[in-house]
Amino acid sequence: MPLKKWAKQKFFMTVTFQALTIGVPFCTYKLLFGLLALRAGEPNSILLALGWLIIAWSVADLLMNLARVFLDLTGRQSSIEYCTIAQAGKHFDQARLFLAIDTLVTFSIICFVLWSGWIVLLNRFESYLWYAATTLNLISISAVNVWIELFREHRSKAAMK
Repeated sequence: MPLKKWAKQKFFMTVTFQALTIGVPFCTYKLLFGLLALRAGEPNSILLALGWLIIAWSVADLLMNLARVFLDLTGRQSSIEYCTIAQAGKHFDQARLFLAIDTLVTFSIICFVLWSGWIVLLNRFESYLWYAATTLNLISISAVNVWIELFREHRSKAAMK
């Protein structure tokens, strides 16, 4: 298969695309949730400690995603997963399962922030970060679905010939 055709067909499955359109937005949600927990917590409260823990978690995940992008763009293999939870799962040969768990946790964070009303506690800049993360994540998922359907239709037409 020619390189140009392969690149078009595989672009949405690259580490770089996935890290930038899924991983980084997920880190943004986690970071903003941590900041909101700090705002809601009383001094020396469990919520305050949880907020700092979530911020550290989001920064670690962000660094992991950016490292994966760098390694992918430089053509090197990575032993780093997209997030700390998946990295832990790697020790049990269950990285993909743990990545799915991280996705569930992140979606739960998004739902909590929306349904609890904490979303209104974001300042203007933080709101724009939330909007950017949401836009990037949802548009990329939609683009991947369109690509999958186009490729599926192209393959079924080629099979008929």
